[in-house]
Amino acid sequence: MKFPRFVLACTAGLTLCAAAAHAQLTVEITGAGANRLPVAIADFAGERIVAQALASVVRADLDRSGLFRLVEAGGALADTATPPFEDLKTRGADAVAGGSVTTSADGRYETRMRLFDVPKQAALGNPTYLHTGTQLRATGHRIADFIYEKLTGEPGVFSTRIAYVVKSTGRFELKIADADGSNDQAALASREPIISPAWSPDGGKLAYVSFEAKKPVVYVHDLASGRRHVAANFKGSNSAPAWSPDGKQLAVVLTKDGSSQLYVVNADGSGVTRIATSSGIDTEPRWSPDGQFIYFTSDRGGSPQIYRITASGGNAERITFEGSYNVTPRLSPDGKSLAFIARNGGRFQLALMDLATKQTQILTDSAKDESPSFAPNGRMILYATEIGGRGVLAAVSSDGRVKQKLSVQAADVREPAWGPLVR
Repeated sequence: MKFPRFVLACTAGLTLCAAAAHAQLTVEITGAGANRLPVAIADFAGERIVAQALASVVRADLDRSGLFRLVEAGGALADTATPPFEDLKTRGADAVAGGSVTTSADGRYETRMRLFDVPKQAALGNPTYLHTGTQLRATGHRIADFIYEKLTGEPGVFSTRIAYVVKSTGRFELKIADADGSNDQAALASREPIISPAWSPDGGKLAYVSFEAKKPVVYVHDLASGRRHVAANFKGSNSAPAWSPDGKQLAVVLTKDGSSQLYVVNADGSGVTRIATSSGIDTEPRWSPDGQFIYFTSDRGGSPQIYRITASGGNAERITFEGSYNVTPRLSPDGKSLAFIARNGGRFQLALMDLATKQTQILTDSAKDESPSFAPNGRMILYATEIGGRGVLAAVSSDGRVKQKLSVQAADVREPAWGPLVR
C-alpha cells in the first residue's frame, strides 16, 4: 500500500539568511467568526511613523484572528489620556487600546499602551515595551497578544513563528516566518526535497529530514547557533520526526528492520528503541501533549487509519473508524481534539475529532489537504492544500468559521508547522 507523499518526513539543514521580499507569504482572510468582539485600536501618540506602524500591526493581527471587529477609534489616544468612553460606546466599541511611543536616551523606543473596558470604563492593563526600530513588528505582535489574552482569556499567538517549505523550479527552501507570514527567512535552500519540519517544544530547534545525502536522514538543527546534528541515519529510510513534550526524544519512522515502523530515539541520536511491531506500514507519529501516548497512521487493519500506543510500547488502539482513509494525526494542545486528513467522497479534507465523544467534523471544502498543524493556543489549524494546481497554506479555526489563505507568488508552499508559544 502506498501512502500519499505527505506521509514521509523530510526537511533540511539551516543557515539563516534574509529572504527575497517577493517570496513572503501573503494572507487573505476568507471567513470570520460569529459574534466578533468590537474593539477600537487608536492611533498611538509620539513619533508618527513608528506609532502608525505599531498600530497597523496590532490592527492587522486582531482582524486576521477573525474574533474581533475593528471599530474606528476617532483619533489618537495616548497611554496617559482618558478615553472618550461615551463616544466609543456610540461607535459600538467594547474595548479600546491606545498608547505612546517615545525615544529613550540609548536610541531605543519605549512604547507604553493601555487597554480599557469601555462599558465599565475600567483599565485592563498598561504594559511597557522597550524595542529598537527593527523590532517594531515584533512589538506590535506582543501588544496584540496582550490585547487578545485580556479580552478572550486565551494566549495570543501573533508572536509565534511558522515553518514551511517553498518549492520553485529545481529548488526547495525551508522558511521560517512570523505567524502572519512576514519577516520570512530561508533556513535551508536545497535541490533535494525538504518536508515535515517539526518544532522543539521550546521553539529553539527544528527536527527535519533532508534528502541532500540522496536518502532521507533525520536532523536536529539549533536555530540560535546554526549547528545541526544527525538524529537518525540508519539503513533505508529515516523519516517523520516528532518531538516528545519534554524535548528529550524524537519519535521517528525507520525501515532499517524492514517496512516502515515506529521507533523512539534521543534527540542527540542515541538510544534508538522500537516501540511498535506490525506487518503493515506504521508512520506519522505524534506525541500526545501529556507524553503518555504516540498517535500514528497505520494500514495494519487493511486501510490507513489512526492508532495510538503508549510511549513505552505495547498494544496499539485504533482511534478512527469512520471512512476508509484517515491519516496524519495531530493532537490539539489540550489533548482533547484530534486533527487529521480524511478521504471524504474522493477529496482529502481536514477533519477534527472530539476524542471524548468521537464526533468528527470536516472543517474544509477543499480537495487536497495535508500536513495539519495546530496553533499553540488550539484556536486555529494551519494546513497545506492546493488551489489552481499550486500548493498554498491555509488556516481554519477549530469551529470551521474563521478561514485564511497564505500563498507565495509563483511557487508551491507545503509542509507547514506552527511553532510554540513565545515565553
